Amino acid sequence: MRFLRKANAQNKQKHSQIPFRLNFLFLIVFLLFAALIGQLAYLQIIHGPKFESEATSSDNQTETRNVQRGTIYDSTGKLLVANNTSRAITYTKPLNVASSQMYKVANNLVNYVSVETDTLTERNKVDYYLADPKHTAAVNKHIPNADTMQDNEKLTKLQTNYVKKHNLVKKMSEKQEQAAVLYAKMAGAYALSTVYLKTSDVSDSEMAEVGEHLSLLPGVKIGTSWSRSYPNGESVKSVIGTVTSEKQGLPSDQINKLLAEGYSRNDSVGSSYIESQYENALKGTKEIINVQTQNNEIIKEVKQYGGSPGDNLQLTINAEFQNQVQKIVEDNVKNAAGSNPYIPGGYAVVMNPKTGGIYALAGVNRDLSTGKVTENALGTINQTFVMGSVVKGAMVMGALKDGVITPTNNTLLEEPIKLAGTAAKTSWFNKTGAANMSLTAADALQVSSNTYMMKLAMLEGGFKYTSGAALNLPTSIFDKLRQNFKQYGLGVKTGIDIPGEASGFEGAADQSHIGNALDLSFGNYDAYTPIQLAQYASTIANGGYRLQPHILKSIRKTNKDGSLGPVKYEMQPNVLNVVDGTKDQWDVVKTGLWRVVHGSNTYRTGGSMASVKPEIAAKTGTAQTFYNNIETETLSAISYAPANDPQVVVVVAFPNITDSNSKINTETVKQIYEAYWKTVQSSDGF
Repeated sequence: MRFLRKANAQNKQKHSQIPFRLNFLFLIVFLLFAALIGQLAYLQIIHGPKFESEATSSDNQTETRNVQRGTIYDSTGKLLVANNTSRAITYTKPLNVASSQMYKVANNLVNYVSVETDTLTERNKVDYYLADPKHTAAVNKHIPNADTMQDNEKLTKLQTNYVKKHNLVKKMSEKQEQAAVLYAKMAGAYALSTVYLKTSDVSDSEMAEVGEHLSLLPGVKIGTSWSRSYPNGESVKSVIGTVTSEKQGLPSDQINKLLAEGYSRNDSVGSSYIESQYENALKGTKEIINVQTQNNEIIKEVKQYGGSPGDNLQLTINAEFQNQVQKIVEDNVKNAAGSNPYIPGGYAVVMNPKTGGIYALAGVNRDLSTGKVTENALGTINQTFVMGSVVKGAMVMGALKDGVITPTNNTLLEEPIKLAGTAAKTSWFNKTGAANMSLTAADALQVSSNTYMMKLAMLEGGFKYTSGAALNLPTSIFDKLRQNFKQYGLGVKTGIDIPGEASGFEGAADQSHIGNALDLSFGNYDAYTPIQLAQYASTIANGGYRLQPHILKSIRKTNKDGSLGPVKYEMQPNVLNVVDGTKDQWDVVKTGLWRVVHGSNTYRTGGSMASVKPEIAAKTGTAQTFYNNIETETLSAISYAPANDPQVVVVVAFPNITDSNSKINTETVKQIYEAYWKTVQSSDGF
């Protein structure tokens, strides 16, 4: 009995505990449901309109698209640089697009188009591989705390290192590699910017396939791309410069600047010379599309601005004449090579001394090992040479301005210069002193007297020459002579509107080199560029105005029929400085340059050019140079015509000549003038 009572009591206790536990559990469930209902009420009743508005909200963004680049014409309106249009496959990157979405588009697109993979990098492959969520998840399993890591840059680096270490992208199929190329272009674009996926050799079938499957390729469109062509030859291509291709994209040294200006990474952009210098005019204004988005999806596109094609450039260069000058220089270098094995090329510049406009820039390189001659017009602005006696006009004018000689008192004795401790320095025609003579400044230019110029330098430095005396000049004489030369553009950048101009080369100017100040006075020490010679000759020709050389004539619009339109901007002559000599002083220099060609002295240096009509004034130059310890000469010449009313300047330079009888400089000048008066300007009336 006692046992039964005890069992009954235990059963009653269990029965009382079970309902309590169930009730407690029901209470918890009730409270949780109440909280959930309360949260739903909070979302739907109190903030429901707000969230509904956000879910269905739309936003307006702008998308930009490229326009056709401006073209380039010569001074006569002949087309130098045109645009070739071609079909293209483009991609406009949506807002907040996931990597996995671009991965899917790239994989779909390679089913319809093929692309080259020569630019594909290992990093491109890794990025493509990790764009697949399955691959990323698999890699993250091997990275500690990958799911909780807040530093995305660090996580990406760890993922990349893992993929590379385990060669997970080593065996990609050809299709996958093509997709990786496409993915890299898509991923590199900014939101709502358009990039080219394929711009060349887009076939009819590719166009049709892409057009048919655009619904599977969000962001992909069929468009047009442009590339440069040269319908009248490539003789000035090196001066005009290049435009980057879609494959090259933005130049690496300018990428941050250009991205900030609204370019896309694979936009075409002028990368050198004229194309780069006038990029802002040539590029035009991009087309602007108003893009309406909803839930980060593009639902509507409306053209807000149709864009404006780039403006056209008209250059001062005459294309036909440019080709003629280029051929003249090339032929003369080839013809001279037999007796001048070390000639590395030749250069010529033709310039308007009244405006600074360039009619022709011509130059060639010659490979000394193969003899092959190639175009190098840019050598006229970036190659420097010791030019020789062509600088003597500036030397005389400097002495006149400083008062060491005057227009009426400028006679000095031509004689070998004998200074203590040095070999005699002489003029080319008076090595022994047998041709000693008194020379005026004009006649010193006519016969190209080195002695006369050295005596001027000594007078400029306050030293009176006597035979056998020690040269006593301050080092400031270098600066004095150079500052004079720089007023004409010798030894300084001319300011030509082509990037990459060289400034020249200056020799040492300390006391141990003081004797070289005498060499400087007759052009046998410092080095200059051909374009500097042209600016210098123009300054003399126009009576003292140093003009900025320029290759741009005007910026012009395009007519509706595609022809050259009205002028938007015209380049005006830009005077950089004035050499303020008097008329009498300029007459001394100009008379000397005229006598170089037309004088009566036996030793005049330019007599072979006397047949040129209209008559020219000129100065030849011969500088002593060396090639691998072999003595050579640079033969140069400056000139302008007509002598009494200069319309054109012609300068030439040919380095490393070994034939002492060569007339390559003067013969080239003669041929260029003949071409100029036939092609560019009529000689009637001069």
